[in-house]
Amino acid sequence: MNTKNHSDNDSSNSQTEENLNSESQNESTSDTSAETNKETKTETDNSTEEVTTEPNYHAELLELKDKHLRLYSEFENFRRRTAKEKIEHTQLANKGMMAALIPVLDDFQRAESSINQAEDQDKKADIAFDAIGILQKRFRSVLEQQGLKEMESPVGKPLDTDVHEAITTTPAPSENLKGKIVDQIEKGYLLNDKVVRFAKVVVGS
Repeated sequence: MNTKNHSDNDSSNSQTEENLNSESQNESTSDTSAETNKETKTETDNSTEEVTTEPNYHAELLELKDKHLRLYSEFENFRRRTAKEKIEHTQLANKGMMAALIPVLDDFQRAESSINQAEDQDKKADIAFDAIGILQKRFRSVLEQQGLKEMESPVGKPLDTDVHEAITTTPAPSENLKGKIVDQIEKGYLLNDKVVRFAKVVVGS
């Protein structure tokens, strides 16, 4: 009877061990499955993130194309506006000068009318002589207002090729005038301190 009880105990113990082994295997399988599901979920999440964060090259290309077209359009407008302003500036460059000279032209017309109304030749000559002096002063004043300045007489001074143009030479009237300017054929002029016409001179030799 003891033998039977011992056999029953062994059988019971064996059954218990099998149950424990089965539970352990189930737990191990469950843990493995859970880890696999977790890894799969992580991979899925990573894949989702990669898809979400991937740049939209098509949208960026359209945006850059739009910026390029805007810049090109702005540049074309600027180019047309600049060209138009340049043409207008060229056409009206002498507007101030012309406006200043118109009153001088009026004076010439008045002087001509006065000369024509004179009764005899002597009176006409007197009017013309006076008119020339007045008109010359008026005309010189207008030119000076526009920045024109007459150069000083260069006679007796050394030749300066920056402002003088020697057109010929002549024997110097004295020893101290050799190599210097002895006569001026045409006056020189400056416009805002820049030479607009060289003084044409004769140099002593």
